[in-house]
Parts: sequence; C-alpha cells; structure tokens
Amino acid sequence: MCHRIAAPPPHEWSEAKIWRIETGQTSLRSLDVETMCRIYGAPGDLTEALMGLARETKARGWWHSYGDVIPEGFDVYMGLEEAAARFAWYESELVPGLLQTEDYARALIQAGNPGVGDAEIERRVHVRIPRQALLTRVTDPPTLEVAINEAILRRPVGGERVITGQLRHLHEANELPNVSIRVMPFAAGLHHGIASGPFVILTFPRNGSGQETEPPIVYVESLTGELYLDKPREIDRYAATFTNIWESSLDETASGQLISQAARE
Repeated sequence: MCHRIAAPPPHEWSEAKIWRIETGQTSLRSLDVETMCRIYGAPGDLTEALMGLARETKARGWWHSYGDVIPEGFDVYMGLEEAAARFAWYESELVPGLLQTEDYARALIQAGNPGVGDAEIERRVHVRIPRQALLTRVTDPPTLEVAINEAILRRPVGGERVITGQLRHLHEANELPNVSIRVMPFAAGLHHGIASGPFVILTFPRNGSGQETEPPIVYVESLTGELYLDKPREIDRYAATFTNIWESSLDETASGQLISQAARE
C-alpha cells in the first residue's frame, strides 16, 4: 500500500506514519488534527488550540519563505531529507537534485515551467541548491549512494557549457567521503532499474541501542504526485532492486573515469 501527500483519515494511516506523527518527525494539516481530535474525543477548545499549533508548525524549515514555489507536499520530503542518514538513489534520466549545479537546475526548471518569469525561476533554483549543504555539513552528514544511467551523461541539458560543468561537479562530488556515484553503462543491458524507474530509499539514524529511530521510506516521484512507501515488503523489494542496480553498475573508479570522459567529449 502506498501513501500520498493528501493524507487519508487516521484509520487508514500506516503504523509508520502514526509513529512519525507521534515522534514529531512530520507535520500535520489542521484538518488532519481536527479529524484526530474528533476520533479521540478531545474537547472543542483543545481541538482549536491544536489546530492552531498545526498551522504554526507548518512553518518549520529554512524553505518556509519559498513556500509559494515549492510543489504541494514536497516540504514533507524536504523534512525527511534533512533527517535521513543514508540515501540509496537511482536516477535514469536526470542528475539527482542533491548533485545538480545551479545552471543545470535552472535549465530543468525553465524547461518545466514555460511562461514563468525569471524572478520566480530563480526562487525555485534557490530552493533546490541549498538542500545540497546537508552533504557537507559538519555534524553527521548522510551517506549518499547514487546510481545513474549513462544516458544522463550523454544528454546535453542546458547546452554544452552547462552539461560540462555538471559532469565536472559529479566527478568532484564522487570524491567526497560520504558520496558514492556509480554509472549504469549502456553495455550492462537489462537491469532492474528499467522496470522500477527512479526512486530513493531514505534510511534514518539509529539510537544508542542500534535500533531504527524511524522505519525506512521509499520516495517515488511521478507526473501526478509523490508516493511514500513504508511497508516492509515494499522496502525489501526496492532494496533488492537497488542492490541489483548497484552491483550491475561500474564501480566508483570506473564511473569517475566515464564521467570525466563524457565531460571531455
């Protein structure tokens, strides 16, 4: 079962979602709070107070001032991204957002938003790029394992100058101790990523006892919305798919060489 941003009533929520709410890992809409209070029999004055708090806590996060240019519901993913300890990421067509240069991101945003003014385009760019700071933060930067299709290296997004700068940035990012980039070459033929499409598995920190502080989540973005998958069988299926993709890809050294070669070409 998958969960969309538009949350269903509490009785349809998964245990993992309830856990994230109870531990303050995610925010709630005021209407969700009202529904929960009605189910739990909370008095009217308490319900109103909690609904007010829900509206206020939606403002958390540095990205709040860019709320008008963030796709509906994506702030939930950004919160999870900030909390994650590890990303297992597969992309088939475009460089992952956490590894995009400003010029590459601008080219994508412009292409996806025809008719939008330059000022708004820049605001959208300035939402995407600051997210990358988590990779180089001083305290517990997450591990990022990314497998990308060779097609990404060959697609001249933004023109020759932009894609060359992007490829050089990928090569530099691959040198970070917490970042590993592997390329799935055309020569690999069929692999599990062809069927799965792009996805991200987010794993969260463990507590002092070595237990998960939050269950892993698979994030899948589609044309009509986002999916957050958290059932054990769903996680296992995507984890096995990522393992197949990772092992079928070139290792980090060979991937770096191919990225550099593509930049020279």
